[in-house]
Amino acid sequence: MAVKAGIHFSDLPHLDQVHDATASLSVYATRLPTGVDVSNVRKGLPKFTVVGHRGHGMNILQSTDKRMKTFKENSILSFNKAADHPLDFIEFDVQVTKDDTPIIFHDNFIISEENGNVVEKRVTDLTLDEFFSYGPQRATDEVGKSLLRKSNGKIVRWDVEIDDHSCTLAEAFEKVNPCLGFNIELKFDDYVVYEQEYLIHVLQVILKVVYENAQERPVLFSSFQPDVALLMKKLQHQYPVYFLTNGGNETYDDVRMNSLEEAKNLAISGGLDGVVSEVKGIFRNPSVVREIKESNLSLLTYGKLNNVPEAVHVQYLMGVEGVIVDLVEEITSSVAGLKPGLEGGLQGKEKTDKIELSFLLNLISQVIQH
Repeated sequence: MAVKAGIHFSDLPHLDQVHDATASLSVYATRLPTGVDVSNVRKGLPKFTVVGHRGHGMNILQSTDKRMKTFKENSILSFNKAADHPLDFIEFDVQVTKDDTPIIFHDNFIISEENGNVVEKRVTDLTLDEFFSYGPQRATDEVGKSLLRKSNGKIVRWDVEIDDHSCTLAEAFEKVNPCLGFNIELKFDDYVVYEQEYLIHVLQVILKVVYENAQERPVLFSSFQPDVALLMKKLQHQYPVYFLTNGGNETYDDVRMNSLEEAKNLAISGGLDGVVSEVKGIFRNPSVVREIKESNLSLLTYGKLNNVPEAVHVQYLMGVEGVIVDLVEEITSSVAGLKPGLEGGLQGKEKTDKIELSFLLNLISQVIQH
């Protein structure tokens, strides 16, 4: 299917904005049936998967786009609002409290104001009760500690249109619509060196909750921390494990985290099921997509460009198997219904698709450079 011809670079959003149009593009998403076999990632994922980032989308508190701060991210409310749309999975971040409870929260530190001073505390240094004391409370007559967040280098109030209290991983299994699979990001600080004994303990705590509550819900694990991904694969074989990478957009001391090529090599050597890359990484290095697929690995992406329907369409044509998105309503509305039996990638597709992919890749490369 060809995209509309009148697309120009000036029509596309900057990377800190999002796309309002619901263009009719060749993207396909389908809800997973109950009881889907997730022991094999090729069977566990639809041909093209759409995943809600932190539920209905992450919060960008200083954004002028109200859609980026409608529902509190990583909350039961946001997860179930995401379920109103034809998503396959939701993605969320799991950390473990000081008293061994897996909770859902993205940031490494929780920020509040106490006696006029801004105070940061590492989430994993808090007990569950201490963690729950921040932000909206379960009891309507109780007021929690203020909840702030760093946004573009500034400390701002974590204000959203519809707020909700924090939750545990067990609560998510219990209260989130069972039509949604869970992409559980195993969240660790990228700049902390962890002892293996500690990592194993944390992963076992998380696995216990998953085993006790997942039932037939599809689950996959992912992590930016290389050793965490490798350990999770060694600790269990029931659920797929993906290695997350920013595709070379940042540099770390651990070279395994510094490129899509390194991510591919780690996934192969560690027997992982796939890679999740920041989307600009695959647009800068399109050939690695074929290399990843030829290695029998699955490939998903995340990033702001995944809120642009044209960028999602490009990835489908490239053979990417799924996208993690913030604008779940807009992206799922742009689904135009690819034929269920159609293979991703170029092999066996018509010449017009090759021309279309070439045009769109060139278009996306211009967006990245600006």
